[in-house]
Amino acid sequence: MSAQERRPEEDGRDFADAMWSVPSYLLAGMAFYGGLGWLLDRWLDMSAFFPIGVVLGVVLGGYLAYRKSGR
Repeated sequence: MSAQERRPEEDGRDFADAMWSVPSYLLAGMAFYGGLGWLLDRWLDMSAFFPIGVVLGVVLGGYLAYRKSGR
């Protein structure tokens, strides 16, 4: 189906999907990199990697959401 043949409600779904993907990327990045930081903290008996992992996850998740949304 070409872009001209799309129904108007399909365009609304694309926007809604994009709006849900941004917080999903941010939460997934926080969970993944925060989890890696927590594991490093436990393994090395430190307390610095968890907050670094959470911040890094938010930054990388925001970057992925920016790249996916097409700028």
